[in-house]
Amino acid sequence: MSDYEEKIAGELSEWQVAMQRTPSFSNAAVRRLQTRINSLLPNRLHRLITKVIKELTRAVLIGAEFTTKPATGIRSLMDIEEEVKEKINRYTSTATAEGAITGFGGFVSGLADFPLWLSIKMKMLFDIASSYGYDTKDYKERLFILYVFQLAFSSQKRRNEIYLIVSNWEVQKDRLPSDINAFDWQSFQQEYRDHLDLAKLLQLIPGVGAVVGAYVNHKLTNRLGNTAMNAYRLRKLMPKGLADNFLK
Repeated sequence: MSDYEEKIAGELSEWQVAMQRTPSFSNAAVRRLQTRINSLLPNRLHRLITKVIKELTRAVLIGAEFTTKPATGIRSLMDIEEEVKEKINRYTSTATAEGAITGFGGFVSGLADFPLWLSIKMKMLFDIASSYGYDTKDYKERLFILYVFQLAFSSQKRRNEIYLIVSNWEVQKDRLPSDINAFDWQSFQQEYRDHLDLAKLLQLIPGVGAVVGAYVNHKLTNRLGNTAMNAYRLRKLMPKGLADNFLK
């Protein structure tokens, strides 16, 4: 193991602990608040969010819109992650600007933010996968991307379940259905919606929405990038089937 790999092993260990925390009372309280807010949002927004997530999920699974070529040549993990961090910063900056612009106009432009921001985040995940050398034309690699997305934007209870899949991907991927229609996009979109409802409700307020949109898009896009980095670190650093034993 190189000096760099030893350095990031500590970061990876801390991340693994966070992914496996027991859901707390505060988690349950936030969940109830999110459910309450969800009931207050207009039906128009509900329909838009559901449609956007469903169609984008299908595009990720079967389309070519996000496909990128994997990096070629032998590179150290340090070189790979320098490139990945640059990509995360670039996409985070783009998402921040997009959130500020669409949040400034209130409800109507706030609706436009949702599909735009979601596309930015998905494109970032595909680019990160490419940097680590994974072929996003592979259906199973696209599934991995969707699971990484869920790790970043789910309740702690759901995160615990998803982590078990991601942490032993080389074993788990062979157990997943080969039919794309078997993917549970309903749970995927509901977890994502519940996670973002409060932030996106505030973003629909004219004026204030610009500040909220910029802050939320920056913070959560960066979180997604860091989640992806650690998920791919697991695959690079952990021998097949041993990821769950890394903390022992």
